[in-house]
Amino acid sequence: MAETFVPAIKIADVPANGMVVVNVNGVRIAVAKVDGQYYAFADECTHEQCSLAEGDLAGTTVTCMRHGAEFDVRSGAVLAPPAVVPVKLYRTRVDGEALHIEV
Repeated sequence: MAETFVPAIKIADVPANGMVVVNVNGVRIAVAKVDGQYYAFADECTHEQCSLAEGDLAGTTVTCMRHGAEFDVRSGAVLAPPAVVPVKLYRTRVDGEALHIEV
């Protein structure tokens, strides 16, 4: 099955240097806007499956609220334990006033 970009959220609803959660085709996806760029990633810490969007965003680093695991929102890479598995990323694109996410 080919992946498809679907409208997920109005770009005005994504706070600058902040995060929100969207549900796209039954998948919870965190969306971060950092310095005008949009990043989408699974809203689930790979360490204990809690919401990453409920954590903290500092620059391009998201920190899980439960145990402090850190991930790079640009690459999904683990920056600090206890997580060891990267977080899944989703491609994004802006179309008019909407952010589309590839799922």
